[in-house]
Amino acid sequence: MADAALFEFLHTEMVAELWAHHSDPGPGVSAGPRGESGGATTGQKMSLCVLEGMGFRVGQALGERLPQETLAFREELDVLKFLCKDLWVAVFQKQMDSLRTNHQGTYVLQDNSFPLLIRMASGLQYLEEAPKFLTFTCGLLRGTLSTLGIKSLVTASVASLPTCKFQVVIQKT
Repeated sequence: MADAALFEFLHTEMVAELWAHHSDPGPGVSAGPRGESGGATTGQKMSLCVLEGMGFRVGQALGERLPQETLAFREELDVLKFLCKDLWVAVFQKQMDSLRTNHQGTYVLQDNSFPLLIRMASGLQYLEEAPKFLTFTCGLLRGTLSTLGIKSLVTASVASLPTCKFQVVIQKT
């Protein structure tokens, strides 16, 4: 339990620090017609890239520590099942709730009570803030897949808190 709390606090502080550090649009960035910016600023996009990169490196490190028998998966589906069960338990102390595929290289992983979103699930006002808290985990998944020899694109979406979906698109070479 202490490990989960420490990880959650560390993750929250990483997101807050990077987002605060890059939240000022700086000179040369124009605002919208009523003074609002149209989406994330360049600095905020950069902070998301940094978070995703950190997650990617952590995912690679986790992948390198996997037992050798897990590195011998024969099919993509087996690898994704491993992520949903074993990797998710190692990182979040629970299994992913569902895995769906179109059998053409696209997988949707759904977690109905994602641990990093549970604290903000108390109100709808946090819904638009939620995606930045998923960026690290997207990188984590992509990094682990990379170590297992699968090049992928991972995106996340949140329709209602604390449920989130990760879409993994396998890039064929």
